[in-house]
Amino acid sequence: MTHVFHRHLHHTPPVAISAQGMRIRDAAGRTYLDASGGAAVSCLGHGHPDVLAAMHAQIDQLAYAHTSFFTSQVAEELADHLVQHAPEGMDQVYLVSGGSESVESALKMARQYFVEIGQPQRSHFIARRQSYHGNTLGALAVGGNAWRRAPFAPLLVPATHVAPCYPYREMREGETPAAYGLRLAAELEAAILAQGPDTVIAFVAETVGGATAGVLTPVPGYFQAVRAVCDKYGVLLILDEVMCGMGRTGTLYACEQEGVVPDLLTIAKGLGGGYQPVGAVLVQRKITQAMGAGSGFFQHGHTYLGHPVACAAALAVQRVIQRDGLLQKVQRDAQVLSALLHENMGQSPWVGDIRGQGFFWGIELVADRARKTPFDPRHKLHARIKKEAMARGLLCYPMGGTVDGQAGDHVLLAPPFIATHADLTEIASTLAASIDAAVASLPR
Repeated sequence: MTHVFHRHLHHTPPVAISAQGMRIRDAAGRTYLDASGGAAVSCLGHGHPDVLAAMHAQIDQLAYAHTSFFTSQVAEELADHLVQHAPEGMDQVYLVSGGSESVESALKMARQYFVEIGQPQRSHFIARRQSYHGNTLGALAVGGNAWRRAPFAPLLVPATHVAPCYPYREMREGETPAAYGLRLAAELEAAILAQGPDTVIAFVAETVGGATAGVLTPVPGYFQAVRAVCDKYGVLLILDEVMCGMGRTGTLYACEQEGVVPDLLTIAKGLGGGYQPVGAVLVQRKITQAMGAGSGFFQHGHTYLGHPVACAAALAVQRVIQRDGLLQKVQRDAQVLSALLHENMGQSPWVGDIRGQGFFWGIELVADRARKTPFDPRHKLHARIKKEAMARGLLCYPMGGTVDGQAGDHVLLAPPFIATHADLTEIASTLAASIDAAVASLPR
């Protein structure tokens, strides 16, 4: 019997006892190749000596000091590092303990900004369907993950949800990617006008869609058109890069590839690589200036803001990524991973779409490729794939509800940046075998 409140109360997971590099070992002696970095977290793999050394050194010097009394040298250094490489105009970093906290903080920052500048009537957020922004109530409210929202819907503040950028399913026949992006931006503009332009705080979007719909990469020009619409009506743009940021797509910030600069940018996961719980909000200068000229403080806070050991881990992770040229490696090896996925699964009758950037890929499963028909959700194909993959020593990140929150299955891959070509080859071939076995297990 376990006294741990596990995610699934009818199943106790294996006990992980050690991990090194790309592999995790459980108490039964089985080893698993970590093809998803947990939940796109372990960007350096496990047990990196430089990160462990930095954490030990920080613990010996200063383990904790509350930010209502002190800052710490390592928090200042981490913020300096992030701002040095951040999109233009970002000059402040709010350090928290994870992705949901970072999104929740960004929502409150955006609201307080308008209060500070004399526009308190702005109280509404617009986001996208089939998105995910976290599990705290504010983040869940702007998120578009239908099954996560449903039990808590009465507790959530109202938010408007527009279409995601999902070309595989929603781009019209004969429509160019550019025209599709403009159509989505026009839908956002219509939603702002319907709500009342002076009542909207921000548009919230994952720069590259994450786990809910399986790595939705934006069409060229989409975010530039969105940025223009937001600017037209004085609406803030909040980009959520909790999953897709910190090098996951091949650049430190995914929005670099889209040619846009948000007003608020949330990060976590790959920021600390799983070595400590850590997240952050990067803030445009105009927002901090407004607060500085007004109340002089952000009316928010958490006990573990800027935790020194978490900051030490994150700073070490980011320095290793920079020193070892891992962003460049991800860019190069993205082509290798793409080729391997297409070689192993591109002709499968069960694979409808293979999409991604860098070391961030989604494989969408279909019962009929020509019609793009999803499998019956009652069969929970995604859960079967996870089981088959683990039996073969592979950790991947399958999810259901890909299409609309109920129907559809996909697998997300987010291997550590240190993955070798041999690792990538094993990932692709083992996943292909796992998908075939899972489909074969379906009732006929």
